Amino acid sequence: MTQTFVGAEVYLPGEIANTTVTVADGVIVEIGGAVQGVEISGHGKILAPAIIDVHGDAFERQLMPRPGVYFPMEVALIDTDRQLAANGITTAYHAVTLGWEPGLRNVARGRELIQSIQDLAPRLTVENRVQLRWETFAFEALDVIELALKGPLLPSVAFNDHTSMTMRAYDVPVQEREFELSPDFSIASLDDDRMKQRTLSKAQRAGLSQEDYIAMLGKVWDRRSEVPNKISEVARMASAVEAPMLSHDDTRADTRGYFRNLGASVAEFPMVMEAVEAARKHGDLIILGAPNAARGGSHIGSIGAADMVEAGLCDALASDYFYPAMLAAIDRLDREKRADRATLWSLLSSGPARAMRLNDRGSITIGSRADLVLVDWTKGQAPVIEGTWIAGRAAYRIKNHLN
Repeated sequence: MTQTFVGAEVYLPGEIANTTVTVADGVIVEIGGAVQGVEISGHGKILAPAIIDVHGDAFERQLMPRPGVYFPMEVALIDTDRQLAANGITTAYHAVTLGWEPGLRNVARGRELIQSIQDLAPRLTVENRVQLRWETFAFEALDVIELALKGPLLPSVAFNDHTSMTMRAYDVPVQEREFELSPDFSIASLDDDRMKQRTLSKAQRAGLSQEDYIAMLGKVWDRRSEVPNKISEVARMASAVEAPMLSHDDTRADTRGYFRNLGASVAEFPMVMEAVEAARKHGDLIILGAPNAARGGSHIGSIGAADMVEAGLCDALASDYFYPAMLAAIDRLDREKRADRATLWSLLSSGPARAMRLNDRGSITIGSRADLVLVDWTKGQAPVIEGTWIAGRAAYRIKNHLN
């Protein structure tokens, strides 16, 4: 099927132009030519590359809409898929946590979720991929990681260490902790009442009493000496299939350097300038949270995404925990004049594509996959997705004139 978008303000690499874009057999075949096939009106709208989300865990809200209340995977994933399309996201990396705690973020549930995404693929409207969000103390996850890396979802791997984050000394803010594998990392006592306060939400999520959660944490913490070898093993598995690798919540240049040396060339949600500057100095890509930018700051006191965008220290934004945050973020950044609109949109499209090594999408260029969105983004008003296409196929439409 051949289609031509006409009348829209088109976000091309390096420029914005009022031109036509023709799509055939799922790819962009011509820009600026005569109308061919079905004409799709974009008058008064923006035609832009569709959004690529490199880290989103909002699907967890569909899986467990209330604490301890689970819905079937099929129901949750289909609803999530439709939300993605409505938000202009055509490639989504679901951040599937593979952790040691029971409940929502357990390895077994992660395995089930990955399999469900594979099984449901023919019924889903957008490209649902997986970020293997591995908690580095969860050694029981390695079989799942190996299996997923050989599977059809073409996952990325993110190295997370919320275990050490939880075990940091009580007088150390999370943003000021040392590199987790450093001998200088200061450790909290499990017997202190403050540990109950620190782990309350985690215990509730896991469905455990605080006493049982802290006891389990202590047993897992005993694995610490083995963690570096397990990290190296996972990095080798990911490198063997050229899967993108990311480090998560970095606070030190040493942290970034450690994971860079293992092949992780992306810093996801660095928390302080030291980590950001270390990433930029060595050419690593930097991903920050769209909710951070949309809300005007981090909800946990980390660096502000808006300031990083303005300084040219952000390559991509990720939805993190709320899909609408992607559009809300660039709208606020535009209103605050942090960057021009073309640059802001690249944080949702070509930037994420580079981070995930997706050379076939993320820009409106001849030969690229026709992942496109029509957007109503009137000055002074929040942007609204009016149509989403993936490989030229309509995944979401709200106006009658969108054919």
